[in-house]
Amino acid sequence: MPEMDKSNPRARSVPAEHHRGRTRDGRAATRIHAVLRDEIVEMHLKPLETLNEKQLGQRFGVSRTPVREALLRLADEGLVEIYPQSGTFVSRIPRRALYEAILIRKSLEVTTVSLAIAAMKDADRLPALEENQAALIKAAEAGDIPLFHRVDSEFHRLIGNIAGYPGIWTVIAQVKVHIDRYRFVTLPQKGRLDLVIAEHAAIIDGMRRRDEGAAVLAMSQHIGRMTEELDDIEHLDPDLFLDI
Repeated sequence: MPEMDKSNPRARSVPAEHHRGRTRDGRAATRIHAVLRDEIVEMHLKPLETLNEKQLGQRFGVSRTPVREALLRLADEGLVEIYPQSGTFVSRIPRRALYEAILIRKSLEVTTVSLAIAAMKDADRLPALEENQAALIKAAEAGDIPLFHRVDSEFHRLIGNIAGYPGIWTVIAQVKVHIDRYRFVTLPQKGRLDLVIAEHAAIIDGMRRRDEGAAVLAMSQHIGRMTEELDDIEHLDPDLFLDI
């Protein structure tokens, strides 16, 4: 058993139960954050909905401490807004931040597909993308939007792996939270899933033919379509968006 550091009075005064309690709260906060984040991104919790700490504590079977920590993490991500005198609310999707995130993602994705083509000696890396495309079609046929979204994201991560720069997708994942929320607004629209499938097919085809121009154009149109749509969202619920 290691000897206690007697030169540090705080080391002697903090009971082990305190450390265990903090560890449990930390794990609980991580779990609550993950669940609420998914529910916000997938629009189960919609913008302007109230998040009550007491009710969340009862739901997850924990004290308010891990709930509060989870909400603070969500606030740091721009997913909730905390008003000390009024409460905590799911944030609206900020149009400007969304537009900027799409521009960043488009630039990185276009670069990634170019690097992927340069890294391919032949088409031996394409089966993973083709298997992904088959899974995407199955998710569309089942009408499973969350699964469709996950398979779609995996497609783009795989291209980063083929390029030999998986870290690019890590960067994209850090900025795309509002893009993901927006996609859960638009994916259920009629014909949208088929459009995404067709756009992925065009990207794969360009890569198969090692036609960098075609693959880059297909990727640019695939990601860039969202910026065009942002100029015409009057048909969507205005309460979902924040015009700053």
